[in-house]
Amino acid sequence: MKIKKKERLASVIAMAMAALILLASCGANREMVRRQGEAVRHVGEAYMGSREYTSALREFLKAEKLYWRDHLLHNDLGLVYMAKNSLEAAEKSFKNALRLKRDYSDGWNNLSSVYLAMKEWDGAIQCGEKIIDDLTYATPHYPLSNLGWAYYNKKEYATAEIYYKRALEAEPGFVIALRDLGRTYMAMGNMSDAIKILTRGAKVSPGYAELYFYLGQAWAGAGRPEKAVENYRRAAALWPGSPCADDAEKEMLKIEK
Repeated sequence: MKIKKKERLASVIAMAMAALILLASCGANREMVRRQGEAVRHVGEAYMGSREYTSALREFLKAEKLYWRDHLLHNDLGLVYMAKNSLEAAEKSFKNALRLKRDYSDGWNNLSSVYLAMKEWDGAIQCGEKIIDDLTYATPHYPLSNLGWAYYNKKEYATAEIYYKRALEAEPGFVIALRDLGRTYMAMGNMSDAIKILTRGAKVSPGYAELYFYLGQAWAGAGRPEKAVENYRRAAALWPGSPCADDAEKEMLKIEK
């Protein structure tokens, strides 16, 4: 599998470099420079697809010097900066993308994600609200779920519930929304609905350890310690050595004392 990925990466880079050579031979007018910048961006995207973020960043910065006015390039830069946990640089890049194309829904969604990572909940909400009614946006469950998470952290649980439900109407199997709607119900003291939605999530993604951890919490809140231990044990077994497993072990010790 790794060999195939490397072969695809090499193929994309080879084609882009061939395009660069051809374009360079055609002259240096504005259109040629734009196309050269796009060709370099494609090389960066190939690296990014292989999670080689440092190499991707180098190519994107080269492309930026060639042709700055490419909203897709600035979006790519933002994604790489996020992957490298450079959130302020990511914010700046997504804002640059949106200056060039104000109705760029991916840019608004990605900027919302940056604000969530920064814990700037109101900023995340403002960005998310710009695209949730965009009927042309192919993945509305992402911004809707982002809005749910922002309102959850503002402790506005009823509003968070609304957005998570909307996300699940758009994509019923979206496990992030299932997980976090379950957490929202727990925060509201509604353990019955929390158990139902988290169990649904576990059926969609049976290998997702966090779902079982939160199921453990919900069953504990519902006064069923034996069910709580059962789910904590499952969480620890699915992701051994992780913070989730450590937390599950601690919760089991509390119950078994």
